[in-house]
Amino acid sequence: MKSRDIAPLEAAIGYRFNRPELIEQALTHSSQARELESMQIADRKPVPDNEQLEFLGDAVLGFVTTQELFQRFPSFHEGELSKLRAHLVSEKHLIRVAQLLNIGHYLRLGRGEEKSGGRHKPALLVDALEAILAAVYLDGGFEAARQLVMQQIVSPELERIALNGTGLPLSDYKSALQEKLQATGRPQPTYVLVKEHGPEHSKTFTVEARLSSAENNGKPEFVSRAEGSTKKSAEQDAARQLLEYLSKLPTDTNIPPRQRVRSR
Repeated sequence: MKSRDIAPLEAAIGYRFNRPELIEQALTHSSQARELESMQIADRKPVPDNEQLEFLGDAVLGFVTTQELFQRFPSFHEGELSKLRAHLVSEKHLIRVAQLLNIGHYLRLGRGEEKSGGRHKPALLVDALEAILAAVYLDGGFEAARQLVMQQIVSPELERIALNGTGLPLSDYKSALQEKLQATGRPQPTYVLVKEHGPEHSKTFTVEARLSSAENNGKPEFVSRAEGSTKKSAEQDAARQLLEYLSKLPTDTNIPPRQRVRSR
């Protein structure tokens, strides 16, 4: 088939190629490449397809996503980071990105794949998206590829999850609380597991976050309480409540009045 003008796609991804052959290869499915090879009469030469680019793009996507999550959520443990990364690089998420970019419109498919609806197949769209990431990386370097991953794949989804709430860990309240207390010269809180109940495979943990001050003779100034399916999630929610408490204090005082409040 005749190649489509890729200018609208370049505009959509925010990158213009210096070597157009890279984006053309990223959009070429193996069915089209093998078909073109079969049409050659003499001196048959391999026609590049996007399979190798897809392999490289998958690695670029994984690294950029991992690096961003590592830097953005320093207090999350490995399991939480892995869960969030798995979602961001999943076919379910990437297919939505590919559809928003209208990648199917630009695919170069063989006749058989075209007839079977290849332009709408999730696997082909995701492979092409990852191949495009690799093409940008090869054409413009790591920073260009990183910007594409962040702008189209990672940042919008993190914002969407934060607004809608899906159970995925997105707000590092413990780190924010730590920074807040350090800035005001306050001691760090203590997190205490006060209760756990439920079957072994589905426990609920109750955690208290206790905020102390030097003038309270060792007694907590404020105590928040939260429940979660893991100790870490309960601690995050308890830290969030402490942040809310601190945000309501007068800004011109470092030592707020004594108060003890339990929530939940």
